[in-house]
Amino acid sequence: MTTVGSVTGRPASAARGSAYGKLLKRVKAAGLLDRRPGYYTLKVTLTVLAFAGTWVAFVVVGPSWWQPGVAALLAVVYTQVAFIGHDAGHKQIFRTRRANYLLGVALGNLGVGLSYGWWIDKHNRHHAHPNEVGSDPDIEPGVLVFTGWHAPLRSRALRLWRRAQAYMFFPLLLLEGLNLHVASVRALAGPTVRSRADRALETTLFAVHTVAYLAVVFLVLPPWQAIAFIAVHQALFGFYMGCSFAPNHKGMPVLTADDDLDYLRRQVLTSRNIRGGRLTDFVLGGLNYQIEHHLFPSMPRPNLRRSQHLIRRFCAEHGVSYAETGVFASYRQVLRHLHQVGRQSADPPLRAQES
Repeated sequence: MTTVGSVTGRPASAARGSAYGKLLKRVKAAGLLDRRPGYYTLKVTLTVLAFAGTWVAFVVVGPSWWQPGVAALLAVVYTQVAFIGHDAGHKQIFRTRRANYLLGVALGNLGVGLSYGWWIDKHNRHHAHPNEVGSDPDIEPGVLVFTGWHAPLRSRALRLWRRAQAYMFFPLLLLEGLNLHVASVRALAGPTVRSRADRALETTLFAVHTVAYLAVVFLVLPPWQAIAFIAVHQALFGFYMGCSFAPNHKGMPVLTADDDLDYLRRQVLTSRNIRGGRLTDFVLGGLNYQIEHHLFPSMPRPNLRRSQHLIRRFCAEHGVSYAETGVFASYRQVLRHLHQVGRQSADPPLRAQES
């Protein structure tokens, strides 16, 4: 497990307090927190047209071996819709929380079948405590473990699974779409969406999405083709989503409640940027600027690229490590981290048995 000290190379208490305030002033002065209504009007319009156009193509193609290609295209469009929902969740699009929320539930619950309220609750906790054990829901142990902060396993089968978890990472992403839908159902049935009116709205839109999705697919395709289409679509949707989010923090320093870091260092040291051009920006939905996004969550997506040079230079001035790598190198780091953590949880009991 990576420690904070090994990344910064300097005491965590150095240069505290005013550093983020100084950076905020520079970012505001550069106009980087200003709304981008023109960008989002075009972005939302084109994405919704692509969403509708792909479904039209699905109906036009009908029962055909071309449908797996349509399913793959729809997975890409679904993820692009989810990226806009992410921007709305951070109030990047509209000034008011309610306007962003209504757009979010339209895109999330109705558009792609995910509970927007559940995701907001989970994602806000992640942003407040990135990579912090016990506070960041994105690193809670489950099928995979992302930190060494857990008790050693006694089951041999589980120890073998942990040792192999790095090899299973990408195959498991094919189930992430299903996992997101199931989590959404559980959230809508529980107290995660706190407002009764919001829960009713989200549940209704989620139900409309589910019924319409299944009805269209099974009306256009024979049963076996419909099942195959759903399997391909949901598997690739989950895979794309997982591949977009995994490089952002996995394998970066893991914190505990005892780590006394200021906001600037907490956000920068636990985040990783992905190098690339406009195509990378599109494919990853702006998440490739993870450092900038975590420092300024409400910064509109097109301003993240513009802010990078300013923020990277500021981090250099204050001795804060700024992690940036290529996309394939980032996945290698994620897999290496998963392998190391898996061995940490599996090896001690095995060595004890051998002795």
